[in-house]
Amino acid sequence: MAILLDIDDTEDITHGHQQMALFNAFYDEYCYLPIHIYEGKSGKLVTTVLRPGKRPSGKEVVAILKRVVRKIRNAWPEVGILLRADAHYTAPEVIEFCEAENLHYALGLTPNAVLRREAASLVEEAERCYRLKRQPVRIFGEFSYGAGSWEENSRVVVKAEHNALGPNLRFVVTNLECRSRRVVYETIYSDRGRMELMIKDHKTHLLSDRTSCHRFEANQFRLFLHSLAYVLLHALRRRHLQGTTWARAQFDTIRLEVLKIGARVRQLRTRIRVHLPTSYPWQAEWAKIWASCRGSP
Repeated sequence: MAILLDIDDTEDITHGHQQMALFNAFYDEYCYLPIHIYEGKSGKLVTTVLRPGKRPSGKEVVAILKRVVRKIRNAWPEVGILLRADAHYTAPEVIEFCEAENLHYALGLTPNAVLRREAASLVEEAERCYRLKRQPVRIFGEFSYGAGSWEENSRVVVKAEHNALGPNLRFVVTNLECRSRRVVYETIYSDRGRMELMIKDHKTHLLSDRTSCHRFEANQFRLFLHSLAYVLLHALRRRHLQGTTWARAQFDTIRLEVLKIGARVRQLRTRIRVHLPTSYPWQAEWAKIWASCRGSP
């Protein structure tokens, strides 16, 4: 049994004079840069933390991970934990924390001259195979690497790809013992791309980027409210929408088609009666959901 912690940030563009909103050159906007953490297999939200609009430091990431890991270990002392993130979370402090806390990790690594030199033979082989076959080629390799700021060397898995657009070189640093380099990259690391859909549900479909209060604390509270909405809709879809039209629906679809229904409400002496429209096109499906919710403990 293992828990996959997928961590990433997303831009939350600000308009006005919100506290701690900063200019970010990458996005070319004044923004916040909240961190999102999800459980990678289930899509459950772990936490969201509002931050100023700058790249998080290694110490800041570790401060958040410490609290998350402590909560997990208190609840499930024996569970394994795998941290996945892209390259700008691969700070020395993060790797040291994972090693000290016995966490597995698969983290993207920004290419540099040393890494490119180590992978040069793979890049050449991928290009040669592409010229022969005229089909996209992926070759995987690995080597031991340690940046000057790292305490010790770590395993680096390399993907050397060549296609019609040219070479594509990627690196992942990991402490996983899986022998298959392809599995480490394509199955374990690349699967974290699903997190983009989770952030989309949270940010776009539940409008969690509406942090328009002046005070930073107020905007963090607003983010918590949107996170609560994510938890509720995720539970609704997982527990009560299976077997219906919306079993795999995005949150905006669920919100507009399942929850946002016009109705007439009558307040009686001993009860409140809700009259739903007879023109609602998914009456049978909605009845299934209602029966499922009523039957829940």
